[in-house]
Amino acid sequence: MVAAHEPLERLDTGLWTYREPLRFFGLEIGRVMVVVRLSSGGLFVHSPAELTTDLRRALAELGDVRFVVPASKLHGHLYMEQYREAYPRAELLAAPGLDKRRTDLDFDGLLGGTSDPRWSADLDQTAFLGHRWLSEIEFYHRPSRTLILGDVCYHVTADAPFFTRLAARFAGIYGRLAMPPDLRRTIVNEAAARNSVRKMLAWEFDRVLVGHGSVVESEGRAAVREAFDWLL
Repeated sequence: MVAAHEPLERLDTGLWTYREPLRFFGLEIGRVMVVVRLSSGGLFVHSPAELTTDLRRALAELGDVRFVVPASKLHGHLYMEQYREAYPRAELLAAPGLDKRRTDLDFDGLLGGTSDPRWSADLDQTAFLGHRWLSEIEFYHRPSRTLILGDVCYHVTADAPFFTRLAARFAGIYGRLAMPPDLRRTIVNEAAARNSVRKMLAWEFDRVLVGHGSVVESEGRAAVREAFDWLL
């Protein structure tokens, strides 16, 4: 693990996270950025956080930022313009629909439901389909057996602020990996969503990272299966 004062937390070989505050409807839910060092040596940045001086220095110690991706058109794109300016050689990829939402950005490509050859040696990917407005790309980091999610599941645990824990208990999602009720209610094609989950469960992951909440350090496949038992 990195020292406590370092902005990036090392979870595994070639895998780091960075946390920043985020309030949503008055609740502090936080946001998680994930950094993967690819076998090529470049960095893959998922859901980029605000590029502070400390974060930029920490990234420079790991390698060159090569790819910057959001989880969806809703999650993890707010600071992509900072990465365009700071890393002109990096490629910015859009999740489905984000290119229409962020017309201020000149994207280098679109994320899809199959692994991109530029990072397929290390990462698999699939799209979460069947939702009314959430078109999210899920990633699997094979070297560390880690599933990387965005908004599709939360993991609110005891280290969350009091009112966040209270809201999670009220929603029935406290203390476990779970899809928030508002997302469950807005599934419009259960067959497509079910197929997306089955594709994720075909991966041999153990750890799960979510965009909001704590890391699931072990038995991640069982946790994902339980989170979607209502769908499967």
